[in-house]
Amino acid sequence: MSDPTRITHGTERQLLEYLLDHTRAELIETVRGLSETEARRRLVPSMTTSIGLVKHAAFAERKWFQSILAGLPDSACDGAMVGEASFVVGDDETVADVIAEFERASERARTIAADIDLDAIREHPDFGTVSLRWIYLLMIQEFARHAGHSDILHEQTAATRRT
Repeated sequence: MSDPTRITHGTERQLLEYLLDHTRAELIETVRGLSETEARRRLVPSMTTSIGLVKHAAFAERKWFQSILAGLPDSACDGAMVGEASFVVGDDETVADVIAEFERASERARTIAADIDLDAIREHPDFGTVSLRWIYLLMIQEFARHAGHSDILHEQTAATRRT
């Protein structure tokens, strides 16, 4: 996992991209070492699971970078565009499959954003006008929050192993 203090200066874009990649890596790290059963364990009343958080993050990458930023129709996006149902992981999907899905979506997001100016704007159906800078900040915030959720679930899972 990258260290968020490793790069502490640079252009705004370098810092935003570095911190986004860091939060992506942190989220993935929260499911490493969990068994398939543990990754799917529901420890809160909602449908939230460690692997479901990574699955949802892959959807968020597709929604914001492929659909909103690149303007691709849902059919051209590289995975399901299912909103809140994106937390659901199929019985045939493994932890490795979901991590790979998130990594593919993240790589495509990097490619899409690479030549777009931070001030470039796009229209979102609910939020109105958004810039690439805002999308980066939103994704950093969302992935950091979900990594925190998953850290807690991982900690609770580890505690049950000791009992």
